[in-house]
Amino acid sequence: MMDVNTQKSVILKASEKDKNVPDDFYSTTNYTTKIFYGNKWLTVHNQRMDALIVVDNGIASCKKLREIKKGDMVVCGDTGVKLVMDNEEADSDGSFNFMNNCVSSERRNELLIKELAGELFNEDKRLTVVAGPVVVHTGGDYYLSQLIRRGYISSILAGNAVAVHDIEKNLFGTSLGICAKSGKVTHNGYRNHMRAINQVMRYGSIKKTAEAGVLRSGIMYECVKHNVPFVLAGSLRDDGPLPDTITDMIEAQNAYNDQLRKADIVLILGTMLHGIASGNMLPAKIKMICVDINSAVVTKLSDRGSGQALGIVTDVGLFLNLLDNELCKLENMPKFAAQGI
Repeated sequence: MMDVNTQKSVILKASEKDKNVPDDFYSTTNYTTKIFYGNKWLTVHNQRMDALIVVDNGIASCKKLREIKKGDMVVCGDTGVKLVMDNEEADSDGSFNFMNNCVSSERRNELLIKELAGELFNEDKRLTVVAGPVVVHTGGDYYLSQLIRRGYISSILAGNAVAVHDIEKNLFGTSLGICAKSGKVTHNGYRNHMRAINQVMRYGSIKKTAEAGVLRSGIMYECVKHNVPFVLAGSLRDDGPLPDTITDMIEAQNAYNDQLRKADIVLILGTMLHGIASGNMLPAKIKMICVDINSAVVTKLSDRGSGQALGIVTDVGLFLNLLDNELCKLENMPKFAAQGI
């Protein structure tokens, strides 16, 4: 725990206009934060990094700069601000830093997977999956679909490409034109992702495509069937995009944030862009697991301030296969045996 000028009240200054604050504003980290106000310590709500602290009617909360309204009372300087470290990744001097963690490619991955499976099965923790299209390309979509079907996934956060390639694979048997069974390029397969988008456009949404009986399997189908919320955030490179894809970035960020606030564990699978974005929205006390075949991607998430992230350097499809296997083992055990009693 770090105390900065303890027992001295925070300095509050009023914002003079919307989306603008005094230059000496306090910028938040992802660590649990308390402020000394009204002769007592207040815990700041909605903790996340790169935000501001606003006090309103004795309640302190994080707000993004774009959310600031004229007259908001904003914490300035660091007087009366205290950080509570939620993990062991803090520096010895108790300060928050970027570029502050390392990831080993020699972790005992199977032990981390068993631990995750135990948390999902025994403790019923809510798991949010942040996925890149590599989930589909590596065959991990089959196992992720299984996990959704069996109730282990509370929400899916992704980009347009994940849904497009998932739907392409389940409508036409290809992923970016590559046959899912043979691994070979198919004749005119390059256009299959556009055919998939076209099908969804015809019905107006992924849900309606599934309800029409056109889409009958896959990640998106299982989300619809089992009422698992999903958010698709758009980007400049998107084909289509699908009608479900949110192209307004602020709206997409807010939709991601709404789901991440409900998560107990966040699993990032093969996506640096969406992984870092999600990490920026999470308090340090929320467990994160980042899986990627490229160790640099795993490391970069920690470098951007998400020091609580556990890195697993392996194939995403293999990881999902192993996680599914561990959960199947637990499901087949009597409850007392699964809990080690």
